[in-house]
Amino acid sequence: MEASEADLGKDRTIAYFSMEIALAPGIPTYSGGLGVLAGDTIRSAADLAVPMVAVSLLHRKGYFYQRLDAKGRQSEEPVVWSVDDSVQELPLRTSVAVEGRTVQLRAWTYPVRGFAGHIVPVYLLDADLPENAPEDRALTDHLYGGDDRYRLCQEVLLGIGGIRVLRALGHDGLKRFHMNEGHSSLLAVELLEEHLRRDGRTTARGEDLEAVRKHCVFTTHTPVPAGHDKFPMHLAERVLGERRASLAREAFGCDQELNLTHLALNVSHYVNGVAKKHGEISRNMFSEQRIDAITNGVHAATWMSPPFQRLFDHYVGDWREDNFGLRAALEIPRDQIWEAHLESKQELVRHVNRTANAGLDLDFLTIGFARRATAYKRPDLLFSDLDRLRQIASRGGPLQIVYSGKAHPHDQNGKEIIQRIFAARDSLRGQINVVYLQNYDLELGRLMTSGVDVWLNTPQPPMEASGTSGMKAALNGVPSLSVLDGWWIEGCIEGVTGWAIGAAGAEGDATDAESLYQKLEETILPIFYGDQSRFVEVMCHAIALNGAFFNTQRMIQQYIVKAYF
Repeated sequence: MEASEADLGKDRTIAYFSMEIALAPGIPTYSGGLGVLAGDTIRSAADLAVPMVAVSLLHRKGYFYQRLDAKGRQSEEPVVWSVDDSVQELPLRTSVAVEGRTVQLRAWTYPVRGFAGHIVPVYLLDADLPENAPEDRALTDHLYGGDDRYRLCQEVLLGIGGIRVLRALGHDGLKRFHMNEGHSSLLAVELLEEHLRRDGRTTARGEDLEAVRKHCVFTTHTPVPAGHDKFPMHLAERVLGERRASLAREAFGCDQELNLTHLALNVSHYVNGVAKKHGEISRNMFSEQRIDAITNGVHAATWMSPPFQRLFDHYVGDWREDNFGLRAALEIPRDQIWEAHLESKQELVRHVNRTANAGLDLDFLTIGFARRATAYKRPDLLFSDLDRLRQIASRGGPLQIVYSGKAHPHDQNGKEIIQRIFAARDSLRGQINVVYLQNYDLELGRLMTSGVDVWLNTPQPPMEASGTSGMKAALNGVPSLSVLDGWWIEGCIEGVTGWAIGAAGAEGDATDAESLYQKLEETILPIFYGDQSRFVEVMCHAIALNGAFFNTQRMIQQYIVKAYF
């Protein structure tokens, strides 16, 4: 795991900031899609030898460990993991003023190595030091935990502390600071203060703001105003101090409240949404801003199952170097595609049956659904009409469904959705096998996105900024059955790469449920059980068209051209 000083290098020009990064299954520094995207971004940057460093927080107690009882009631526990065995401590120390107190920070590093050996070092900031007050030692413990004060203190450590750690490490040649969501946007305040100190001034002028702006890049992921971090100005003044709060207010247009998304928008020379539709929505939300779109992707070598990796190693030797080579899936013998899928499916079935005593059958059509349990994702849309679902399975063929996903500890509606899925499971027992796997993480995500037959996604449009789970499934020849929102608007070719639920735009729960049932009954079950060659054709096109494009290699190349260089 250790990387030499030469490996880490001082010639980096891009700093990537994210509140969460999914680095490895045993390192719980992520909660879901945003962190997984960040990890995949860094892995592809390493593959492409991009001169990047990354910054996040250590999160000693993670997001949370999920436990579900027999009724689906969720309880949360701190995640227990060995920091010393997972990341390497660096000898440096730096400090940040928080609420008028000096908070000492150290950094741990995790080197992400690309397939050709290039390393992107990830620095994880940690306030758990004996010289800090007890409440300050806990500031880097919980991902998305605590109240507004705790969140804002964390964002001070990430943004301002992150810049100071990079400077202490000698990364003085950085030209771009990429903010993955607005959590790190206070880095702009530190960059402005650095600029003013160099000039021996205390008051910012227009040219000072432009000097900072040319270095900053911002990716927004949230398609609704309520999803953006904002804090009352009196709290900002208390946590940041009068000087920094004044800079945020006067220089970056924050007035009655500290809105970190507005701060990031105002300080960045390049801003993008994470799908074409999301870019359009963001331009409508922030009409005064120029907002581009770079559609998300996933890291192909991370999410492709071993059977498919072996298959592509044989037929397309350089697919890791050039993900567009996955288009060659159309040239691979169809029986070998199906065999690779069955091998992946068997691994999932064994895992589920061993851990959940679920009795899954390898030959049954298996639908997968895994994402955060929250209302707009509508995880229980499939169970809108249980009698209809029973009829579909009895007429069309056996059906089994694998669920997973956490509800945020404060999202009571999300927790109730999980309980409704458990109730549906109990009602369908003996007719349709439904299993809900607890504590969704990277490993379970790999098993599910490669091992099911169809990937289900049912967000309420236009709430899905992008979504990436269906992209992971596509890499493994698993077609999506999804509402036309986020990336699926771009990725869906009906009956070729998968199937759409409803029409583009908000249709409503009843209409979408009816469309979902129709696609299952009239299209998917008939070809799965009655025309396997046609089903495998859809699998091949999912890989060749979607897997070859919706990956972070293509995404990073677009960032290089549009934002970095």
